[in-house]
Amino acid sequence: MNWKKAVSMALVSAMALSMTACGGDSKESNASAGAGGAAGTENAGGSAVEGGASSGEKLVVWTLSNDLIDFGERYTEQTGVEVETVVIEPANYPTKVQTALLAGEKEPDIIVGEPKMLEDFYDAGFFEDLDQFGAKDYADQIVDYVWEVGQSDDGVQRAISYQITPAGIYYRRDIAQTVFGTDDPEEIGKLFADYPMILKTAQTLKDAGYRIFSSDAEMNVFSGDSAWVIDGVLNVSQSRYDFMDLCVELYQKDLTAYANQWSTPWYQAMAGQVPILSADIQNYEDDSVNVWDAEAFEEATKDMDKTEVFAFGLPAWGVLTLRDNVKDTSGSWGVCAGPAYGFDGGTYIGISSQSEKKEAAWEYVKFCTLNEETAEWWIEFSEGDTVSLKSALEKHKDDANEVYGGQKLYAFWLQQAEGIDTSKVTRYDTAIGDAWGNAISAVKTGEKTKEEAINEFYDKIESTYPDITVNRE
Repeated sequence: MNWKKAVSMALVSAMALSMTACGGDSKESNASAGAGGAAGTENAGGSAVEGGASSGEKLVVWTLSNDLIDFGERYTEQTGVEVETVVIEPANYPTKVQTALLAGEKEPDIIVGEPKMLEDFYDAGFFEDLDQFGAKDYADQIVDYVWEVGQSDDGVQRAISYQITPAGIYYRRDIAQTVFGTDDPEEIGKLFADYPMILKTAQTLKDAGYRIFSSDAEMNVFSGDSAWVIDGVLNVSQSRYDFMDLCVELYQKDLTAYANQWSTPWYQAMAGQVPILSADIQNYEDDSVNVWDAEAFEEATKDMDKTEVFAFGLPAWGVLTLRDNVKDTSGSWGVCAGPAYGFDGGTYIGISSQSEKKEAAWEYVKFCTLNEETAEWWIEFSEGDTVSLKSALEKHKDDANEVYGGQKLYAFWLQQAEGIDTSKVTRYDTAIGDAWGNAISAVKTGEKTKEEAINEFYDKIESTYPDITVNRE
């Protein structure tokens, strides 16, 4: 066990993680699926799914997402193997896994991770080697970048995700027609081609009575064209500075609705009109408006000027977020490419190195990620999540999504996934990204000059990660 890296993981996991992919907020809960069901289904390779556990055994799954509750219940129906699924808050998840596995606990049998935490998990030895079970035989069946993220530095497969999470711009087709005279994804994509064009688009929308985004954070999923740390050296690329400038301009020129991501008005903006908040409300300096309580928010903002928001920047799982919030705007949405290839989140499933039921656990991993019947079921059950199994994506590439004006989203997401560069993902992304976000906030609000905020950012990285070389510019 690499204790130095385990301690490093603890530092990273102490930071609050971003919203996890897969349809909905996570909360700590237990879901124990009852036994029963048929003998098996066909997997992607054509062989039947075996139960993988003797009668009376059960598999214990620890996860960040409610999705695996449904997968567990489905697995029990198909195999008769009992699955207990424990959903843990993302902010608490890394610490709970670390505590259990370093203590040699035999459960859970299945663990998961999202890309930003996987490197630490791999180095700490938490994920079992899947190649010993024949994982390499399935390499060409999963979208390439997903397969790569599931590998440790030594090229060993340790986790597989059932979904792809490339990023896109979700936009209102009706507003696009009104302001730009077209709602074609190719044409609208040109309005987001780069940061200068985004600012021009934002001003055009404001002049027409709209706002381009709910907040200045919508492009975060596209920011950065290289890793934060390369060969032990902090790497602040020009695109990071350009992104800072974009956020400052959006904020200071009043080009957004000042509704922070995941807050009540952010969700409400998907359905139509939303109050134009003040910068002080967005920064919580003015606490007269509770942006986290829908009823209190509605009462406090009833007399404010209203606007409608044009676009949101989200990964592919954003189709599920919008599905649950668009209400009367359903059918009036489209998706186009952003200024860069990006991706965020994804639930990567593997076997705990401490499990005593590894063979049974492997059957579960295959069922969730490599089974075409499962992929077909999940596409229908989730109402739009984008699976990673190539055969299922190919089969559904011409599916028209009614919420998005009949757009063929699976073909679009697969095209975006082909441009993803997994080398940009490191164990430092959450902590360094948060520190850079704090620097951006300090500049846009006028709390600090750009130079002061960047120097404070450098100070933070040096104190948090003394092993990282920081070259100040």
